[in-house]
Amino acid sequence: MKLYSLKQVVFYSTLAIAVTLVLVGLGILNLDFNINFGKKAESEAPRIKTDEYFVLRTNVPPAEIHRTIDTSRFSSEELENINIYRRLNEAVVNISIEVVTLNWFLEPVPRQGGSGSGTIIDSRGYILTNNHVVEGAHRVFVTLADGSQFDGRVVGVDRENDLALVKIDPQGKKLVTIPMGDSSNLLVGQRVLAIGNPFGYERTLTTGVISGLGRPVQPRARSNYIIRDMIQTDASINPGNSGGPMIDSRGEMIGINTMIYSPTGGSVGIGFAVPVNTAKRVVPDLMKYGRVNRGWIDIEVVQLFPELVRHARLPVNRGLLVSRVARGSAAERAGLQGGTQAVRHGRTTFNTGGDIIIAIDGAEIKSLADFYGALEDRRPGEVVRVRIIRGRTEKEISVELSSRAQNRTQR
Repeated sequence: MKLYSLKQVVFYSTLAIAVTLVLVGLGILNLDFNINFGKKAESEAPRIKTDEYFVLRTNVPPAEIHRTIDTSRFSSEELENINIYRRLNEAVVNISIEVVTLNWFLEPVPRQGGSGSGTIIDSRGYILTNNHVVEGAHRVFVTLADGSQFDGRVVGVDRENDLALVKIDPQGKKLVTIPMGDSSNLLVGQRVLAIGNPFGYERTLTTGVISGLGRPVQPRARSNYIIRDMIQTDASINPGNSGGPMIDSRGEMIGINTMIYSPTGGSVGIGFAVPVNTAKRVVPDLMKYGRVNRGWIDIEVVQLFPELVRHARLPVNRGLLVSRVARGSAAERAGLQGGTQAVRHGRTTFNTGGDIIIAIDGAEIKSLADFYGALEDRRPGEVVRVRIIRGRTEKEISVELSSRAQNRTQR
């Protein structure tokens, strides 16, 4: 390594600066300095206001397209179906994923994953679909109605409602969108349409009626989540329809087709959709945070089971035992108490002797799914009334909710 004296360093530094200034003066070298002394630099990207996350940019084709066909051949209901399909089918996309698995040599290799449907809800390229359609994806591919394919990016997911938001760069392409309607005033017997890609058949239209409302459905057998207020329909929904829109006769999306009940794997006339009002509530958070900013009670709980009830001689057999309360949390300040006696059940260790939660804001809590459901639409800072049993006495405690950390697990 060659050493330089201080005079040599100053000399060569001055020479380098002088050469740079000469090159800039001749136009050979172009330097773009963005110095910000309290003022916003001109090249700085404008910040998106919080309000802009809550306003979707839509592009819905005009109604009455059926005027271009011979209407005398069709009934009014058929014309309505034709009109809605012609207007909106281009807003339904096919979503396929690539996942990574290990080969025999334990090397990661990509392979084709599952596929489903999605609905363009914003002309900037935002697509609403189900979480299970993109879950575990290494890459996401979105195919539009004209056959063009785009790389998709999962912006955010809401596992509790099985929803996901995917973003593509439309590259100047004018995207058709489906407007979000209102699922709060639906009626059983109301006609609905479903558009999706069942078994790979793109943008297939099926029709039916709303068969039931307010259905609580557990998406997976071992899941702690229950999706509340789901819409039941007899419109044919098959594998590949997941993530597609359920549309009313006005041409507005009222649900996101999510799952079917079937002993055979095919449609038997019992399908379920997440209500669009749930999506309208969570999409702004998915756009802004990549997750839903839900309220939470900072405790670890254990769902009561027969062996625990007998061992601890508990006065109830349904509810959640508070094993631990986070130190310094709002739950601790509110007075919730965790257990003090450690016990082991299988591979799990928890504490007994704590409070037993039996209700939140009047809603009965019998399981972990009930617990998650009671807090699903709550925000940090809200106060909930938690009814507990302490010893043999019932009491009610008001608890301010904190922000739920991601990937929390309960026993």
